[in-house]
Amino acid sequence: MQDPDDLALDGNAVAGSLAEVFAVDVTSVRVTCNHCGATNPLAEAKAYVRGPGSVLRCAGCTSVVGRFAKARDAVWLDLRGSAAWQFRATP
Repeated sequence: MQDPDDLALDGNAVAGSLAEVFAVDVTSVRVTCNHCGATNPLAEAKAYVRGPGSVLRCAGCTSVVGRFAKARDAVWLDLRGSAAWQFRATP
């Protein structure tokens, strides 16, 4: 049986898709995990992108911090596994 971690990429794998939604570079966004309270850059999250959507897991405890799916005419974003997403302010 294949180890699920063998399928994991880092959070950079979904940066392009999320950039379409947020219109900013999201790799440096700091995500706070609802489960363990750790705050890390999105780029350090574990990203699972081989399903119909993408799942982001906390780099520390591997709890789900977000889900993202895109269809032809809609985008679904579920961030209830994260306590906060901190974006860098633009000048």
